Amino acid sequence: MTEATRAGFAAIIGAPNAGKSTLVNRLVGSKVSIVTHKVQTTRFPIRGVMMRNDSQVVLVDTPGIFAPKRRLDRAMVKSAWEGAGDADAIVHLVDARHWTGAGAEFIPAGEYEGPEEDEAIIARLKELGVKAILALNKIDLVERPALLAAAKTLFDTGVYSDAVMISGLNGDGVDQLSDMLASRMPAGPYLFPEDQSADMPVRLLAAEVTREKLMLRLHQEIPYQLTVETETWETHKDGSVKVEQLIHVSRDGHKSIVLGKGGQTIKEIGMAARKELQDILGKPVHLFLRVKVSERWQDNRERYSAIGLDFDV
Repeated sequence: MTEATRAGFAAIIGAPNAGKSTLVNRLVGSKVSIVTHKVQTTRFPIRGVMMRNDSQVVLVDTPGIFAPKRRLDRAMVKSAWEGAGDADAIVHLVDARHWTGAGAEFIPAGEYEGPEEDEAIIARLKELGVKAILALNKIDLVERPALLAAAKTLFDTGVYSDAVMISGLNGDGVDQLSDMLASRMPAGPYLFPEDQSADMPVRLLAAEVTREKLMLRLHQEIPYQLTVETETWETHKDGSVKVEQLIHVSRDGHKSIVLGKGGQTIKEIGMAARKELQDILGKPVHLFLRVKVSERWQDNRERYSAIGLDFDV
């Protein structure tokens, strides 16, 4: 490394399901954040490390910013704004469809249906007096004239220093955003080894992978009423690892849904999680899952501390 190196933090903020996790994974070049079709998937900031030219950009994928109701919601929103406040650069990721009226047929039922969340974020940025980079996402679903009009409407709010049009899914415009972020990092030595893609304990990453598979498999049934905890992690002499995880659910009925008839559902979830963990770790994984009814897991202080959220909000 030379004195020309740069390193810093960039926060990715946005409304639920704007595509933040997909973008972070694209920028980093590997999977550091779980991605599903569900809103509010990310519960805590996940740091992915992007190398670009002589810059190291630590990307903070924040939880979606929305109107909080429960304790967990409040903790997630507070975490999102703290991630933004501590960053050297802020990217406000916006689902372009909600500012053009186009592509509505592609928006699954249950996702946010308007720009209200984005408007609240803009108002908050004005209060803080900070400038963000506007990243209009999912441009592959919107006609270009409508995109240009949406970009102007948003940029005229005065809270953005730059605007870029991207598709986190297929990569359009992401190189431009990468260069923009790299140039904004302060001069200094790298914060992490160049070959490290995430600042995240592997036990926590493993739990997140399993939670992703649960959310994908269970669809609308119970995804926000569960969490996953990695209980044990043993490395064997042959290089393989044995992982035992506990799935906490809120009700007895939820437990039966996760297990499925004859245990088939949890078996399929375990197979999918094990395969992905093997791909990430590059070694054999023996994954064992069990389910426990923990009615008040969302009010457990230790569980909040484990994932970096503030319980007292």
